[in-house]
Amino acid sequence: MKEYDIKDANLAEGGRRRIEWAEREMPVLRLIRERFAKEQPLKGLRISACLHVTTETANLMKTLQAGGADVVLTASNPLSTQDDVAASLVTHDEIPVFAIKGEDNVTYYRHINAALDHKPHLTMDDGADLVGTLHKERRELLGEVIGGTEETTTGVIRLRAMAADGALNFPVIAVNDAMTKHFFDNRYGTGQSTIDGVIRATNILLAGKTFVVAGYGWCGRGLATRARGMGANVIVTEVDPLAALEAVMDGFRVMPMNEAAPIGDIFVTVTGDLNVIDRHHFALMKDGAIVANSGHFNVEINIPALEEMAKEKRLVRPFVEQFILEDGRRIHLLGEGRLINLASAEGHPASVMDMSFANQALSAEYMVKNAEKLQKKVYSVPEEIDREIARIKLESMGVKIDTLTPEQVAYLNSWEAGT
Repeated sequence: MKEYDIKDANLAEGGRRRIEWAEREMPVLRLIRERFAKEQPLKGLRISACLHVTTETANLMKTLQAGGADVVLTASNPLSTQDDVAASLVTHDEIPVFAIKGEDNVTYYRHINAALDHKPHLTMDDGADLVGTLHKERRELLGEVIGGTEETTTGVIRLRAMAADGALNFPVIAVNDAMTKHFFDNRYGTGQSTIDGVIRATNILLAGKTFVVAGYGWCGRGLATRARGMGANVIVTEVDPLAALEAVMDGFRVMPMNEAAPIGDIFVTVTGDLNVIDRHHFALMKDGAIVANSGHFNVEINIPALEEMAKEKRLVRPFVEQFILEDGRRIHLLGEGRLINLASAEGHPASVMDMSFANQALSAEYMVKNAEKLQKKVYSVPEEIDREIARIKLESMGVKIDTLTPEQVAYLNSWEAGT
């Protein structure tokens, strides 16, 4: 057994039971695992994965291992690790894990470097911290890397910027861009799990509250819809006129954050950008306002500014920090501004992660088969993989759909037929 760093190996049995529970809701990944075990498409390959260490991720790691890969896992966020899951992977599956919930920033990057010590052939990232560290600090390892995958919107943005600058040294598949990922994981997963995280942290009633969603991408769409479903009055803030127009057409109030700040009760950022909630917004917020983030990095909220503005800070509940400003107003920050759906809750339901991690597994297989033909840039998940995952998911749900007749196929491919 290689080196690892987890909180407590005694948590392993509880972790195994939860991993098995999640597996029941992941039929697509289970079918892929069965095929991988027979065909061994990843045999002899070293994979370093930087992902949220959850029950769903554990099932992905076991799938990659079944396919013959030598896998190491590290956390992609200091607060997202489920310590019992990490213990189970180490104890029961002999997969080295470097992750402890609540680890500090120094430990976080030490763990990323430990995963890179594995000398990966493939990287699997959630936010591009692994790839970023590899390119900036561990360049001696780049020669062995044939490719990678990336799970998040934030990570894809960073990787495309690297590719545009000519800095990316190997091809990466943007798993986040798969329709079976962002249509479902981002919308239904983030939507539900963020609400879950906010409620678990605060135990507040959403009905009747003014709920401000910053960003109307797929995550924002899902979050706004579910907040409205819980009875909240939802406001959306945006910088993209098309997204803002869609939010208006979907029945939400749309306004700048400056206008939303004085009237919002709960604020959640899901943009992937910097300082979306800033100093001047805190200055306008009402007493008791709750601020959270469900984007990948906590930079969406200007936490240093909030700390400078506060005369006192205290932890009033697990994952709830109360900042008391000079005028006595109290602003509550959830989960240190990190992903609240993973900080105080369990992240996305297994059923939706089934599709996301099926994309990860099949994209890894595709990368192995096609790496020599791919350039050093970011690629979308091949459409045939996307559609196959959707087909298997429907089948697992007992849902059947129509198929085109030969006549219909001919009609769709013809230009001669008119009215």
